[in-house]
Formats: sequence, C-alpha cells, structure tokens
Amino acid sequence: MVKKELSEAEIAESIPDLWQPLTEEQRILLAQNFTIQKYKKNETIYCEGETPTHLMCLLTGKVKIYKDGVGGRSQIIRVIKRHEYFAYRAYFAEEDYVTAAAAFEPCTICLIPMPTIISLIQENAELAMFFIRQLSIDLGISDERTVSLTQKHIRGRLAESLLFLKDTYGVEEDQCTLSIYLSREDLANLSNMTTSNAIRTLSNFAAEKLIIIDGRKIKLIEEDKLKKISKIG
Repeated sequence: MVKKELSEAEIAESIPDLWQPLTEEQRILLAQNFTIQKYKKNETIYCEGETPTHLMCLLTGKVKIYKDGVGGRSQIIRVIKRHEYFAYRAYFAEEDYVTAAAAFEPCTICLIPMPTIISLIQENAELAMFFIRQLSIDLGISDERTVSLTQKHIRGRLAESLLFLKDTYGVEEDQCTLSIYLSREDLANLSNMTTSNAIRTLSNFAAEKLIIIDGRKIKLIEEDKLKKISKIG
C-alpha cells in the first residue's frame, strides 16, 4: 500500500462526498490516513472470506464485485465506477467479506482505514447519513437485479446487462459504443448465464441489428428495442 502525500485540494477532488461535510479537524485526520493503491488488470483487490479493514473509493479504472458459485462459475454482483465507494458493508455488519473484488482494467483506489471512518461518522451526522443513503441505494439495486437475474429469460437478462453497462460507464464519442470492453465470460457472469449462451445471444442480437460487435467492443444500435426485450424478460 502506498502512502501518498496529497494536498487537501487533491484529496477533496478524489473523494468529494466524504470531504465536503467534514470540519477542518476531521479533514486533517482523514488526510493523515489517506492511502493510494494501484492494481493491474484482473488483479484481485480483496477476496471472499477476508476480514475488511478499509473503505475503498475507485479513483480511476473499473472494478467488478463478484462471488464464486457452483462449479467454479462466478456471478458478478455489481460493477464499480469512478468515485464510487465500496468494500465497507462487511465491516459495518461485523463480518468477513461475502464477495470478492477484482480490476476490470488498471485501477487506482484510495483506501481509508475503517476505524478512521467510524470515528468520523460518530462525530458527523451528515457523513453518517451519506453512508446510510449509499447502503440504501446499493440494497435497492441489489433487490432489482436479484429479481431480474432469476426471473427473466436469457435475452432479457443480456439486454438488461448491456443497458446496465451503458448506464454505469457510459459510451464513447460515437454515442453508441460501450465504454467498457468485457470478455464474453464476464458478460455471461454479469447476466447469470453460461458463456456459450452469452455468445449465442450476442450473435442473435447482432443478426437482428440491435448491436454491432467488434471484438470486445459492443455498439448499441437499437437501444429502445433492447429496452423492450429487457422489460419483456
């Protein structure tokens, strides 16, 4: 872990949601405990069963939160985007991690010891409300995805995943190419299906001219039709 001396302005820019509600004294404490860690593509950030120690905030790159299932198949629970906080729920629950996290691509992550976060929360009601709000949002998203991944058919699940990736990471300058290049296996793990089913369904979408596939690049051509497929399930 790299202890990087950043100015208060740099830290404020990195974690604005945490920084803004703090008093000057609290900001000094946070700055003293602010560390930076870089991860390579596909590198594990934390493992299932480990004891949580730090709040993490993604500064650059993309991260997947996943859980290994039956037969060695993984299920991607959610994906993390820039300036999103993660890895802290288990600490609040006083349990070990029930998921794992890995880098989709090279990442820079800031880490703050959870005892420091707890100390700040106890002194700052606005910061406490921020975490309550974040956990509530995450729970709502998790509830929706649980229903989608268990009740929708394959086409609906894959269409929803493509739209989910667009909503999370956006598109490139052409306004239709997803700004994340997933392997077919990761796309399958995000959609709760086998890799072969993901490949076949993607090919069907391409044949129907709903998307264009160029290697790992996926262009969404008929977004409205994908939304209909997602809702039909």
